[in-house]
Formats: sequence, structure tokens, C-alpha cells
Amino acid sequence: MAAAVITADIVNSTLLEKQQEKKLVQQLTQLMEPYKGEFYRGDSFQVYLKDPADALKLLLKMRMEARQYGQGYDIRAAIGIGEVNTPVRKLGVASGEAFVLSGRALEEMSKTDGTRMLIKTADAERSRTLEVMALFTDYVFREMTGKQARVISLLLEGTTQAAAAKKIRKSQSTVNKHVQSAGWSELSKLLLLYGELFK
Repeated sequence: MAAAVITADIVNSTLLEKQQEKKLVQQLTQLMEPYKGEFYRGDSFQVYLKDPADALKLLLKMRMEARQYGQGYDIRAAIGIGEVNTPVRKLGVASGEAFVLSGRALEEMSKTDGTRMLIKTADAERSRTLEVMALFTDYVFREMTGKQARVISLLLEGTTQAAAAKKIRKSQSTVNKHVQSAGWSELSKLLLLYGELFK
């Protein structure tokens, strides 16, 4: 059965104030709740998702949460998509293709400069498509501000621009500017294309 595993860590977590770090960990833990996720070694975490189609949206939400603390903050993550044939009870001892691909991809990223996201699968052709998606996402995040991330985070939850404006107490035109400059139109299309790969 194909599943997805996200293996990740918080970029620059040591620069956050203790209260900020605690709050971010709580926000990320809350996002993991519908799935099986856990933190280990402080700022590192892993999430197991039975449906690979959910993985990219979850990771985008997580990256948006981190970015709201400033441009230096992000989530460095690898999504591994593959077979997991045994029941997953504890992530630390779980095995399967998705776990292996995710762990190796995160290791691979530690040797590169600036890459924050990789998506790997055993299918070479699909992996190339997913690699392009990850590169584009990294490009969008490079210039994203905390304010833009706050708005996009709300849109990822299904909030309308009008409701987002009310929630953050800004005008709808300000929210619309954030939406345009953060590349929301392209990101939403990317999510649709990604989802179609796993139908």
C-alpha cells in the first residue's frame, strides 16, 4: 500500500525565543494530529500519512507556520512516497519504502546548499515531476514574508480572501496583494497537479 512519510526539521529553531519555539512546535503538532506524527531530537519530526495526496498540502501548511516567525525560518523536509506493508505503530521503528526514501532524501538535502524540500518515490519518472514541484515551492518560499505566509496559511485551510481579511484585521485589497505576491494562484494549481498524480 503506497503511503507518504515526511521527515523534517525546523530551520533556525535555535534562533527562536524559547516561547516562540514552544508555540511553533505546538502549531506543528496540531497540524500532525489527523495523521501519525512525532517530534524527536528537539526540532526534528516525522509524519506518516496513509494517503500520499495529503502530504504536500500538510508540508506547505507547516512551512507557512514556520515562515510567520520571519524570513529566516522554514521547515526543511523530505517526502518519501512508497510502499508501507506493515502496520505503523511507532514511527521510530517503522519500516518500509516510504520511510527509507524520506530519510535518504533528508540526508541528501543536508549536502546541498539551500534546498529545503525534496519529494522522492521509487518511480524515476514520477520522481522527476515531483522534483520540479519541490524546486518551484522552494523558489516561492525564498522571498515569502511572514505576512504573506499568514494569509496563504489561511487559504490552505479553505478560508476565503474576505474571511482571511477579517481574521487578520486587514483590508481585502491588502490580503489580495499578499495573495498575488506570494504566488497563491500557482501554488494552488501545483497542489491540484500533485493530487492528480496520486488518484
